[in-house]
Amino acid sequence: MTWHEYERNLEANITDLHGRIHRGAYRAKPSRRVWIPKPDGRQRPLGIASLEDKIVQQAVYWVLKSIYEQDLLGFSYGFRPGIGQHQALDALSVAITSKRVNWILDADIKGFFDAIDHEWMIKFLEHRIGDRRILRLIRKWLRAGVSEDGEWSETTVGAPQGSVISPLLSNVYLHYVFDLWIEWWRNHRCRGDVIVVRYADDFVIGFQHEHEATACLEALRARFAQFGLELHEGKTRLIEFGRYAIERRKGRGKKRPESFDFLGFTHKCAKTRAHGRFTVHRHSMAKRMRATLRAIKEKLRWRMHDPLGETGRWLGSVVRGWLQYHAVPSNSQRINRFVDEVTRLWLHAIRRRSQRGRKRWTWERMCLVARRYLPRPRIIHPYPDQAFRARLAARAV
Repeated sequence: MTWHEYERNLEANITDLHGRIHRGAYRAKPSRRVWIPKPDGRQRPLGIASLEDKIVQQAVYWVLKSIYEQDLLGFSYGFRPGIGQHQALDALSVAITSKRVNWILDADIKGFFDAIDHEWMIKFLEHRIGDRRILRLIRKWLRAGVSEDGEWSETTVGAPQGSVISPLLSNVYLHYVFDLWIEWWRNHRCRGDVIVVRYADDFVIGFQHEHEATACLEALRARFAQFGLELHEGKTRLIEFGRYAIERRKGRGKKRPESFDFLGFTHKCAKTRAHGRFTVHRHSMAKRMRATLRAIKEKLRWRMHDPLGETGRWLGSVVRGWLQYHAVPSNSQRINRFVDEVTRLWLHAIRRRSQRGRKRWTWERMCLVARRYLPRPRIIHPYPDQAFRARLAARAV
């Protein structure tokens, strides 16, 4: 059933749905599984819930959000109202530059949404939710199964990624499995500085001492194993990173400190031009930028014979959206390169229209057209410390 069909008799449909929920006659339907490509070439499974399931999940989400927004810790940034990825990125940069951080644990949870244990999920919810009807609804959604190519399959673990309720459930799960545990760990097991930033199932931990970082990594593996989770061995690394990492590695005859990826940016140790102070540079991840350019190239091929203005307006919106996220300080080279590459791809598509187009469409002419439709690459986000302090001041007010 589509939204338009449901809307034709909306009041009666909502009344009937409300009655079924209170009578216990409501049944969750299986999620429809679709696959979307990931930047690394793999595919990510998404679960599309039925229309009525979305309605009920949204209502439950509003209730649970008001409860758990009071509980979630300050270093948890994912799927929370008024908080986005740039807040997490700014907090990480400020923490690394202001605290005594020498080691970074760059961790990745292997198939997190597919590994959530249903029984543990319900036990965690029972800490704050006393209404058994809410718990029954959540249990129904978790166990509804998935439908793929017309075939139903049972789900004994995991939460469908893409549903309305899944982001909040994932935050609750990691709040008890990771957040409260790492907060206790750094207060009771560490003598040096420890920083934590988590966005959904992606998190970074910074340490002052290497032995504390190594001990935490081993304890974290054991902690996750208790709750059905596992760190991805190929993507979990402990690297030397921080204020003195460049000098220390140079003194030992080693190369520059390794970089790490977080929320679409590669983080590197660097120094300011003016005073030579330590800072963290953030560059758009190269593999993700290449994937975006490949997708644009493919769509330009389909739009090759569309009017120039129509393609220009579409391409301008695509580039504007990309810059809205990636135009951060220290990323000027990447955003300039991205706009240049988009312009080259557009020129290539235009030249393929006809043989005469190869001679008529020069790079100079293409640049004039690009200036008309594509936004100019410029830094639009403030420096991390400025943004972070402004948000702290706003909270204080």
